[in-house]
Amino acid sequence: MRVFLTGATGFIGSRIVPELLAAGHQVLGLTRSDAGARSLAAQGAEAHRGDLEDLDSLRDGAAKSDAVIHTAFDHNFSNFVANCEKDKRVIEALGGALAGSDRLLLITSGVGMGSAEHGQPAKEDVFNTDHPNPRILSELTGAAMAEKGVKISVVRLPQVHDTVKQGLITPLIEQTRAKGVSAYLGEGRNRWSAAHVLDVAKLYRLALDKQEAGVRYNAVAEEGIAMREIAEVIGARLDVPVVSLSQEEAADHFGWLSIFAGLDMPASSEWTRAHLGWQPTGPGLIADLERMDYSQAAAA
Repeated sequence: MRVFLTGATGFIGSRIVPELLAAGHQVLGLTRSDAGARSLAAQGAEAHRGDLEDLDSLRDGAAKSDAVIHTAFDHNFSNFVANCEKDKRVIEALGGALAGSDRLLLITSGVGMGSAEHGQPAKEDVFNTDHPNPRILSELTGAAMAEKGVKISVVRLPQVHDTVKQGLITPLIEQTRAKGVSAYLGEGRNRWSAAHVLDVAKLYRLALDKQEAGVRYNAVAEEGIAMREIAEVIGARLDVPVVSLSQEEAADHFGWLSIFAGLDMPASSEWTRAHLGWQPTGPGLIADLERMDYSQAAAA
């Protein structure tokens, strides 16, 4: 298949490209820069110039392809709500180009949307439409496009990591460096699920090959790592104290991260593994945090 991939030069997308090529697919990768175009060409992919603001470029890329994988997202969390609205417009543009066909649109969301109630692992067959995370708009838009005849499925992400980036933990590390303490809320028992970026890339490829509509996949290798354990590793590697904060202290310390810092976000991938034959093999989150070069992270 010829696959239009948004976020093709990003953290996850750049790992999806070789997965798709190795499986015999052609890749049309969205990029907004000459450097990105050169990187895609060097891997054997075709560059498609455009960005998330250029909806016509997105429609054109989708129209030229047999399937679309949408991983691009503006991760400026100071404008999180606005960026979720932007993702809504992107999904509508991509879906509009595919409506009425049998071409798959594989979109991206977060595992939290599958959490039925606090403390219960998120599951693939649950869609909590009352979830407070603004990113829920991506799945709501996907559902609306499905009603309009678009073949939609969803990959839900946990904290996706390697030794350079770790999802929300990357800004948490920089915040720890700036504050001089590594913090968690209360007893730090709330959990975040995780998966290595290479395992996540493989899951996207397996989901594409499955070609099913109306399903949700949890890209989860580790069901839940306690925030206290994460804070302790970061504190040890940065050589700063590890402290517990009250809920009242959270906003001042964590800033915008206070939205997430106390959330308990475990997630199961039991159905995804069985359905796709997906077996994650990459290092765990704590192992990557322990092996990370924190001096390089500061420079980046």
